[in-house]
Amino acid sequence: DEQLDLDDGRWEDIHVVTGALKLFLRELPEPLIPFSHFDKFIAAIKIQDLSLRGHCIRELVLSLPPAHHDTMKVLFRHLCRVVEHKEENRMSVQSVAIVFGPTLLRPASEEGNVAMHMVFQNQVVEHILNHYGYIF
Repeated sequence: DEQLDLDDGRWEDIHVVTGALKLFLRELPEPLIPFSHFDKFIAAIKIQDLSLRGHCIRELVLSLPPAHHDTMKVLFRHLCRVVEHKEENRMSVQSVAIVFGPTLLRPASEEGNVAMHMVFQNQVVEHILNHYGYIF
């Protein structure tokens, strides 16, 4: 309910805006990629056949609830634009995936190998960024 003035000077620092976006996404009751899809996305990113992997991830994205799918489409379109300017902002596909992977895709409980999950979380985000046109 808070009214924000985006013309206020404190919003000029891109790190503040990015931090606010990440915080918003992290504090959602359920991540943008729902808990029910976590294991499916992790299994899909592990598929060795690149064509089959791509198809599976596309089908998983299409199977998301409409609000999740539509929000992902807008967010990833924006993140693709960020990557297009990697020479100026130093945010490559890998960098964006590292920053947003654990925020957008996380297990319901932190059991198992957290470090290994993080690798796969980042790979899923990287894949979606690299194949945005095909997936959406």
